[in-house]
Amino acid sequence: MSAAPLPAEGPALPRYDPAALRQAGAAIFVAQGVPADKAAVMAEVLVESDLMGHITHGLGLMPKYLDDLAAGRMATEGEPEVVSDRGACLTWNGRGLPGGWLTMKALEIGIARARQHGTASIAIGNSHHIGCLAVYPARAAAQGMMCILHSSAPGTASVAPFGARQGVLAPDPVSAGFPTGGVPVVTDISASITTNNMSLRLIAQGGRFPQKWLLDAEGTPTDDPAAITQGGTILPAGGIDHGQKGYGWALMTEALTQGLAGYGRVEKPAGMIAGVFLQVIDPEAFAGLDAFTRQTGHTAAACRAAAPRPGLPPVRLPGEKGLKHRDQALKEGVALAAGIMEALKPIAAKAGVTLPEPI
Repeated sequence: MSAAPLPAEGPALPRYDPAALRQAGAAIFVAQGVPADKAAVMAEVLVESDLMGHITHGLGLMPKYLDDLAAGRMATEGEPEVVSDRGACLTWNGRGLPGGWLTMKALEIGIARARQHGTASIAIGNSHHIGCLAVYPARAAAQGMMCILHSSAPGTASVAPFGARQGVLAPDPVSAGFPTGGVPVVTDISASITTNNMSLRLIAQGGRFPQKWLLDAEGTPTDDPAAITQGGTILPAGGIDHGQKGYGWALMTEALTQGLAGYGRVEKPAGMIAGVFLQVIDPEAFAGLDAFTRQTGHTAAACRAAAPRPGLPPVRLPGEKGLKHRDQALKEGVALAAGIMEALKPIAAKAGVTLPEPI
């Protein structure tokens, strides 16, 4: 699921040292039986999400991950099974292993193979949840590469196909990152008009969506997030008027993540199982990185210079806010929203891990 950035933190939110959070997170996973190498990457991916301001997919996910570990829905030992390997194309059965660890491993392999072949595509079936998608393409862009990452949840059917009122699909996000010679572009967007996590968050807050982004059980558009727990569904991106766009996008993402991996809805997986498709492209294998950034940089600059609509701030690039948030958090500490550290305290105490104090 796509990571949704939350509203800007207020001054009262405590900030924590990112390295200390990574260390504590890894120690908690290790205490639950996760090998140290996997635990370190899992904690890194979660904290990286918090650094970018996507706190719905940061350390706030740790209790869910630990529940899946305890229930045996997340594996911890061994490596992914190689289904097929043709050099520039690689397919894994993820065997339910931690999604953050699998995807980071795939990214490293993808970058190395793209430097050799020009491009590399990796499909992963039966992965556990991979966290915030933007984390991975942002890392590739910093290395002069373009990365496209799709993810789907074959055990989730909360999004209605265009024209239907019954849930069939998942939010099916895609993230892309590429260099521009300056601030990179990093997108992270869902094929649905909103997400399951945002619906649950609004329910907990007693809020409503700004528009009618859901359908109730009878197929009537509604702004009430509780509809998702009462037989309702989420509309595809484009909504009632142009939802055929999100619908087509979702089908493409599920084909890339489940069809190419050979594992998906047919197997009826439970829990937070994900399908993943990651592609890395080396601009040097085409017209060259300088030529690439000459074009992408020009377009990015033109977008930022475009006159904003009345009353709106200057135009920014996709991902620019998250990367700026990351830079600030690295200097001043990670601001964790209320409830995240409170939920981790009893877990850490049971694991014998001391959580960091606010800076």
